[in-house]
Amino acid sequence: MGPGTALDGKPKFDLNQFDQSYFDRLRSIVVAARDRGIYVSVMLFEGHAMRFSRTPWNWSGHPMNINNNINGVNGDTNGDGYGLETQTLSLPPGVDAIQKAYVRKVIDTVNDLDNVLFEVCNESGTYSKDWQYSMANYIKSYEATKPKQHPVGITEFSDTLSDLTTSPADWISPFGSIYQNNPPVADGSKVSIVDTDHIGAGDAFGNNWDLWNDFIWKNFTRGHNVIMYEESLMGRDGALVGMSDTLYYSRKMSLETMIPSTTLCSTTYCLANPGVEYLIYQPSAGAFTLTLPSGTYYPQWFDPHHIAATVNGSSVSGGKTVTFTPPFNGSAVLYLTQ
Repeated sequence: MGPGTALDGKPKFDLNQFDQSYFDRLRSIVVAARDRGIYVSVMLFEGHAMRFSRTPWNWSGHPMNINNNINGVNGDTNGDGYGLETQTLSLPPGVDAIQKAYVRKVIDTVNDLDNVLFEVCNESGTYSKDWQYSMANYIKSYEATKPKQHPVGITEFSDTLSDLTTSPADWISPFGSIYQNNPPVADGSKVSIVDTDHIGAGDAFGNNWDLWNDFIWKNFTRGHNVIMYEESLMGRDGALVGMSDTLYYSRKMSLETMIPSTTLCSTTYCLANPGVEYLIYQPSAGAFTLTLPSGTYYPQWFDPHHIAATVNGSSVSGGKTVTFTPPFNGSAVLYLTQ
């Protein structure tokens, strides 16, 4: 690249030229993940670093810093040293075309692969709302011309959940400590992916096995999907066990028919296809109630701590509110079918 030297002492960017090796590497990573049965969220833009990271990972290292490109593109028109203007609809001259060319190139690189989700931007701010909406629509419109279409996500940029649920995204990653202990019910308008990094789970739970495990089951039975921030894996065995167990039940059930409910069961943590299939989480020891339509139901108990594993219970009759008492101490999971 170049001519000229950027702030880091390396050649300046030419924003009209792609480094093909970067896109080749992106594709090889996604292919390797596919071959291992892993989905990849391809993050198109970064918001957190521009505000909070140290040099060179902040604006000083950004290609649209006027000191880092040969094209005269200045993404920091107000001169505050952040370049947040590049993630608003008041885009500086030339930025829109460059961003969209890059998005098209990424899509062209991975469009034929099935294990892809797109994420517009990581941890930007509320200022980016309209830009993220616009970019999500652009991704969809361009992919509509391609052989395959992939889910587009908008992740934590606002503590107002409706900013995500009313967006054009297919999936969202919400923000807020409420997801640590009493997550709101996913309303079904979007696929909800709870990222432990976005909700501060690491600081809240530390290495407490029980808190991590409880967190996974509560979110799963409220209709969310949990992903773990990679630096939080050490000492988080409770979360990893919970993720493995909820994955098992997601495959055991007809998950597409299950709806989270806080009213059918006294624990308030319940996935249900009423009259057909139920999965209930009891966070603490003790009996709980479940309202059942008429019919005969067959309970299977599961110990999230794996001390007692699974225990089959006696059949119960519906048409009433039924009391269930777990056969072991502590938290419990009940899987119930006709």
